[in-house]
Amino acid sequence: MRARNLWWLVALAAFGVFPLVVTNPTYTTIAVFSVIFMACASSWNMFSGYSGYIALGSAAFYGSGAYTMALLSIHLHMAPGAAMFWLVPLGGLVATVLAVPIGWIALRVRRHTFVVITIAIFFVFQLSAINFGFTGGTSGLNLPFITWGYQYYNVPFYYVGLGLVIFATALSALVRRSRFGMQLLAIRDDEDRALGLGVRTHAVKVTGFALSAFTVGAAGALYAMFVGQIYPQFVYDPMFDISIALMTFLGGLGTLTGPLLGGLVLEAGQQYLTIQFSNGSLYLILFGALFLLVIMFMPQGVVVYIRDRVTRRAERERAAVSANDAAAGDAPPPAGDPPAPAGVAHDVAVGGVA
Repeated sequence: MRARNLWWLVALAAFGVFPLVVTNPTYTTIAVFSVIFMACASSWNMFSGYSGYIALGSAAFYGSGAYTMALLSIHLHMAPGAAMFWLVPLGGLVATVLAVPIGWIALRVRRHTFVVITIAIFFVFQLSAINFGFTGGTSGLNLPFITWGYQYYNVPFYYVGLGLVIFATALSALVRRSRFGMQLLAIRDDEDRALGLGVRTHAVKVTGFALSAFTVGAAGALYAMFVGQIYPQFVYDPMFDISIALMTFLGGLGTLTGPLLGGLVLEAGQQYLTIQFSNGSLYLILFGALFLLVIMFMPQGVVVYIRDRVTRRAERERAAVSANDAAAGDAPPPAGDPPAPAGVAHDVAVGGVA
């Protein structure tokens, strides 16, 4: 346990000093997108990974958070700057409020039908944003322009995104260790049995669904503020759901560190490949091949695969040590002079004293 906590502290320290050590705006931009997707993947896993209900409509909450940031900052005539960060949690709150009725409707069905319903709801949000006038339609919306220097511009966004990662990870850990988390895991394992044991499955699922929407909406608000303009096809993007699902499956569905690892590797890799090769579709080919390899050789994810390999190796080493100890205990004593009879030894001792 202490070693695990130490690794968490080391990782947190490394992320904390990253923008102070790496000052290149290109790499800090990649880091901002990476922490945004790490937070989204961790939050998505808190519901889909623990309950077994794969949600492919989370882009509806991501886009709603982005439009919350854009509309409020424009209509409130906010001065461009750090004060706009206060709208980030408000974007998460709007997403949570929207998730309650959506979850109440969609989660009345079981897993496979739920996937289809979430996809349909996502397209409802996307088409609404394209056709409604207050969203700007296909022209999108421009947020207040922030005039920070290019060397410093990315740093505040990175630390706010890192705060979302810490929040999502801490909330996921608390949920997993709580009675509520045990109920989600029971639903994943056997929903009918959980219902028979008294778990209010529908209420538990809706609550988990709404909790997971908060960080996704907040991340959408942070994204809108970071890029300075939003379009429906980008904030309500079906690739968003595929990406966070792929990140979670790559790292390990239902684990705490899996979505973080998957988000870091895949989003950073995607941004780097896009910048280096100026081909927005190249990463899709590579990610598809990577996903096939993971499904074939590591179906439970990288984290679970490595953990199982380390556990099996430790067990083999303990078994080998136990076998060696048992063999050493059964071995005959080493050859040497036979012990003297008790009487002779007593006479020798008395004679020596005399």
